[in-house]
Amino acid sequence: MSLAYALLVSLIQEPKSGYDLAKQFDGSVGFFWQATHQQIYRELTKLEQQSWIAAEEIAQEGRPDKKVFSVTSLGLSHLKTWLLQASDIAPSKDEFLLKIYAGYLIPEEATIQKIKDHRQLHQQQLEIYQAIERNFFSSPQDCQREYRFAYLTLRRGINFEQGWIDWCNEALELLETWHEVEA
Repeated sequence: MSLAYALLVSLIQEPKSGYDLAKQFDGSVGFFWQATHQQIYRELTKLEQQSWIAAEEIAQEGRPDKKVFSVTSLGLSHLKTWLLQASDIAPSKDEFLLKIYAGYLIPEEATIQKIKDHRQLHQQQLEIYQAIERNFFSSPQDCQREYRFAYLTLRRGINFEQGWIDWCNEALELLETWHEVEA
């Protein structure tokens, strides 16, 4: 997915400044698409040059003026075309799994600890997602249409984290079984 479309999706709900977009990428959108503030501002410039977004200068007292961006009809057209296109499976680049793959090169206890630590990280993220679900989606069937799709992405995040926890538990059990066999 290109950052351009992630920005259009973020702006389609309401106009935002670059700062507001960066904050959103640190939060909700950031759960599944990461971008630095520098990348965001660079892409906003490109989108404005392509007329996919328009900027309105807002004067601020005691602070520099800010630009608030909104999606143009051309940008909306490109976004809708992109939304209808098929998506490939995202390529996986996972440093942790690469380390586990080569785990035979280090003491087994170190690998076990790495898996336990990783499980804890996923448990913490799962708890964040579950809190969001409790606080904002206690009754998903009653959600407004635009929030239903946010809920679907949240559910994917919950399932992703639970899958990691399940895998960590399975890996720890297998390592224990293999250790018993070798002993």
